[in-house]
Amino acid sequence: MDVSRRTFLLSVLLSGCASLPRAGRGGEQPVWIGYTEYRTNLATRFDNQVTSRACIVRSDGSGRRMLCDELISGPNTWTQFAGWSPDGSAAILLSGWESPENGAWEEENKTFRMTEGWKLDIHLYDMKSGMLTNLTEVERVSEYNSGLVFVPGDSGDLMFTALIDGVSHPFLMSRDGNHKRDLSQGKEGFIYGVSASPDGRRVAYHKDYQIMVADADGGNLRHIETGNPFNFAPQWSPDGAWLLFVSGEHYDCHPYIVRPDGSGLRKIAHRGGYTGVTTVYDVFDFHGGSSDVPVWSAKGDSIYYTAKIDESVELMKATLGGELTRLSHSGAGVTHYHPKPSPDGEELAFGSTRSGNRQLYVIPAQGGEARPITRVPAGHGAMWAHWGSGAA
Repeated sequence: MDVSRRTFLLSVLLSGCASLPRAGRGGEQPVWIGYTEYRTNLATRFDNQVTSRACIVRSDGSGRRMLCDELISGPNTWTQFAGWSPDGSAAILLSGWESPENGAWEEENKTFRMTEGWKLDIHLYDMKSGMLTNLTEVERVSEYNSGLVFVPGDSGDLMFTALIDGVSHPFLMSRDGNHKRDLSQGKEGFIYGVSASPDGRRVAYHKDYQIMVADADGGNLRHIETGNPFNFAPQWSPDGAWLLFVSGEHYDCHPYIVRPDGSGLRKIAHRGGYTGVTTVYDVFDFHGGSSDVPVWSAKGDSIYYTAKIDESVELMKATLGGELTRLSHSGAGVTHYHPKPSPDGEELAFGSTRSGNRQLYVIPAQGGEARPITRVPAGHGAMWAHWGSGAA
């Protein structure tokens, strides 16, 4: 991206977010939420993707700022906010680069080509000290790395996925990026969506769209049989008793839960014809969009998900017994996506097109009036909210 376009991007984003409302809850210190801002209406997916910038904002809509400009010093580079350390002291950032030639090839062939002309690294950014650490350049195993997970417990390990010869492999590493080891059982099969159990002893992921559970070192691998060809994004419940994922056919899949030993499988909600993919850009995207998967409530007694009702996609809540609650009521054509409960379980962040743009909002966890926390201008979007902490 040339200097003039980057300067324009920064100026409009800053002006568009300068005067956001303050609406803290009960006088408490508002919590940081990390997310990504980007252009949506440039000519191609590639043109829009390289404008992505990792940002943070308070849960009352104040304090918005972009992080780590040094990661976007070169052409065709971008950043994306990808999560927080467990204590909220460090932000997880992705830094990406793609060559325009590879972007053009992907656009023409309508598929990714991540074996050349790409680079994606994982960084930790300490919010207080400002220290930025590239974890994947240490003992580098791949040019394309994503999906960082802090393994609970005393091991001090991190998990991530690395693309090697076009195949995605789960890895463990220490928290300084050293001692990387491949958890793959064999070199075949595409592994994605790695999730660590609350006690840090087991992992779950999908491999070729089948749910797998293993020990944290990759041993004792178990295939969770669902009878469905498409199974995606397993997530451990807060108590480790269940896995939540979507299952069915591709673009016709619904929230399911199952015990880690494969027992107790049941469908707990239906998405009403929603494909489960929300569009990211306003122009053709060969990838289709961003997976909109269900998530656990903070207590683990229910889930949040999105479903099509009439002509809109609405926020929904379901108990493990299948009792449903509709949390949003919108006009025709509005889409809600990516619900994320706050750590205390009191609020829910989500994305919505209700304003005409892709903006982020916060709503009481039981439903109610939503407040915007981003106000990006026309032709821009804000997506992928991640709750952090009150620490500066």
